[in-house]
Order: sequence, then structure tokens, then C-alpha cells
Amino acid sequence: MSDVSDSPPIVADVPEQEVFRRWRYAGVFALLFLFGTETFLVSPLLPTIADSIHVSEAAAASTVTAYVLVYAICAPFLGLLSDRFGRRRTLLAGTVLFVLSNAAAALSTDLTLLVLSRALAGLAAAAAGPAIWAHIAETAPDAVRGRALGLGMALFSTGQVIGVPLGGLLAGAAGWRAAFWALTVGTAAAVPVLLRQVAPRPAAPAGAGAGAGAGGGAGGGSALAVLAAWRDPALRRALLVNTAFNAANLGAYTFLGAVLGERFDLSVQALGLIGVLVGAGSVAGSLLGGRLGDQARAAGRRLPLLPVWSVLLAAGIALAVAGPGIVLALLGVLLWFTASGAFVTDQQTLAGTVAPAHRATSSAWLTSTMYAGTGVGAWAVGAFGDVAHGTLIVGVVLALVAAAGSVQRRGALRGTEGARP
Repeated sequence: MSDVSDSPPIVADVPEQEVFRRWRYAGVFALLFLFGTETFLVSPLLPTIADSIHVSEAAAASTVTAYVLVYAICAPFLGLLSDRFGRRRTLLAGTVLFVLSNAAAALSTDLTLLVLSRALAGLAAAAAGPAIWAHIAETAPDAVRGRALGLGMALFSTGQVIGVPLGGLLAGAAGWRAAFWALTVGTAAAVPVLLRQVAPRPAAPAGAGAGAGAGGGAGGGSALAVLAAWRDPALRRALLVNTAFNAANLGAYTFLGAVLGERFDLSVQALGLIGVLVGAGSVAGSLLGGRLGDQARAAGRRLPLLPVWSVLLAAGIALAVAGPGIVLALLGVLLWFTASGAFVTDQQTLAGTVAPAHRATSSAWLTSTMYAGTGVGAWAVGAFGDVAHGTLIVGVVLALVAAAGSVQRRGALRGTEGARP
């Protein structure tokens, strides 16, 4: 599936079989860990935050909504800027905004300021996130591209496994604001590393922007170029499959705590430990998906594991929700999120390989469709009178739909590659 001949000249001097140099990406990997921590940190701190600023927990939860909505809406447009003007500018701008947003959150004294700070954090992540994935994809040697992206995904998930508990301990010892100050300091410390490791790149030449090569035509130079990924047949199917997969994956996960709590009478503390299991599965899946994806591409098999990860997701959801006994249920959770981590890594590898002209835009759309799928899946599960039945049916059926779509996408990918020089 490799499309190295279409890659920008900036990677031409990198030997294809070069060993993956992990420390070369220390700055962006540190950012991914911090982004992962930020994404999951607010949820366990909600009661403390709500009590501190004298609002209800439901009102405090609007800070999470602000982050997610701003990211989902703005990421494709900021990804287009990254594709047009280079990774360094958008990555550094997003990093500086992330520093400011966490400092603003730590200084917030009421709900309005806190919501605005979280919206700014979403904007920062929307600028830096797609630029990070595109930077890794276009600078890592093709032979180890999947492993590089998989390690990045694993570190993002490690933010949930390690960063969130550390943030919780810090909040318990020094107050919730201390957790945001720690994120501020950690992000600021990554800036000098980014300046050294992310070299300036020339802007894309006229006619070679995100719209080029994807049916951009005369409109490729306008803001409509943000839709270029949807005009590429392989990427369009990837985004549709991504929506279905995450409707099953994260839509069902929305109700996992309620289902397991009701089935096994688990305490809040026990359900919190399941979150660590979720993160551990995501880390393992990200690393496994990257390595197996590289091996599959080297053998010319064009990422055949995507349907496999979707089927394993269906099996994991079925075991977690309906498997007999808590041991099998927990094994189902581990399988569920191992498949999830591997699938996401393979998707990012595809976005970074099949259409080099709009790597960051495609990556941004993957995240936006992930959030859209999560909302659709949660709504579908909630429409059932019994959330356990809803989680089982919606999760398994949509995971199998994603598997079927992945098989069809492989055919579209072959056709797309055959049409390219």
C-alpha cells in the first residue's frame, strides 16, 4: 500500500530501511502524553472542580463538551493550514495555546472562565494534534511508519493510564488547580525540544495543496480544500468506516461503567480501575497494530488487519457485556480496547501514507468522525430501554458493519493505487 513515490521531497533523503530513532520524536511524543492526560483528566476531577467554583457537576461537565466540540469543528481547518504552511508553525502555535489554556484553567474562578479555557485547550489540540501525526508520518521511514505512529498512540493512551492517576494524586494533595499547573509546566518544557526536532518546512507550492490529487480542481485553493479527504475514494471510505467503528467502540464505552456496575455490583473505585485496564489495552493495541501493520505493508498485503480489528472489537464488546463471570467480562474489555488501539493506529498509518498532500487534514477528519461516531453510538444505545441490551446490540452490529466496510475499502484502495503513477 506504500505510496512513497508521491511523498514530498523532504523525506527523499531518509533511507527506507533506517532503524526507527525514537528519541528524534521525543518532543512530539511528550506532547501526545500530555494531550492524552488532558483529554481524560477532567472527568475524575469534576466533583472537586464543581465544589470549588460552586456549580453542579452537570454544569462543570460543560467544560468537557467545550473541549470536544471545539476540537471536532476546528481540527480539519487547522489541519489544512498545517498541510499548506508546514508542520512547525501550527504545531508550535498549538503548543503555546495549550500552555496558555492550562494556565487559564488553573486561574479560573468561575464556570465561564473555565469553559473558555477548555475551549482554548480544544483549539490548541486541534492545531497541534493533526500536525504531530502528519510530522511523524512524513519523517519516519516507510518501513517503520506504523510502529512510529503506534508508539505515538500508545503514549497518548499512557496519559490515561499514568498521567490521569498522577494528576488525581496531585489534585488530592494540592487542589485541582495544581494538576493544570503541572500540564502548563510540562507543555512549556517541551517547547525547546520541539524547536530542535521539528524543522521548518516549505509551504506547499501553488496547485499542490490539500485539494490537489483529490479532485480539488479550481476550488482546491479555497477553504473548500478542507474537504479534499472526502474526495479521495480510499480516504472517504476510511472516514465512513471510522465513524461506524467508533459508534460501536466509544459509543458503547459510554455505558460500560453502568453495565458492569449493574452486572457485578462494582463500586466506583472498582470501575475506576477498569479505566486503567482500558488504557492498558489501548497501549498494547497501538504497539501491536503498528508493528503488524508494517509487516503487512512490507509483504504487500495493504493493511488487511483492519477488518480483523473490527471483528475482535465485536467479540470484546460481546464478552464485556454478556460474557459469563467477571473474569471473562474483564478479558472482553481488554480485547475490546486492544482492538481499538490497533485499529486507530492502522487508520492513522493509512491517512499518513495514501494521500501525502493532505496528511494533517485527513488525520483531523479521523478525529472529527471519531467524535461524531461516539455521539451517534451513544444516542443509539440510549434509545434502548435496557442499556445493557442496547450496548450489546449497537456495539456488536456496528463493529461488524465497520468490518464489512474495511473489506470494501481495501478494494477501493487497490483501485486508487492502480490509478496513481
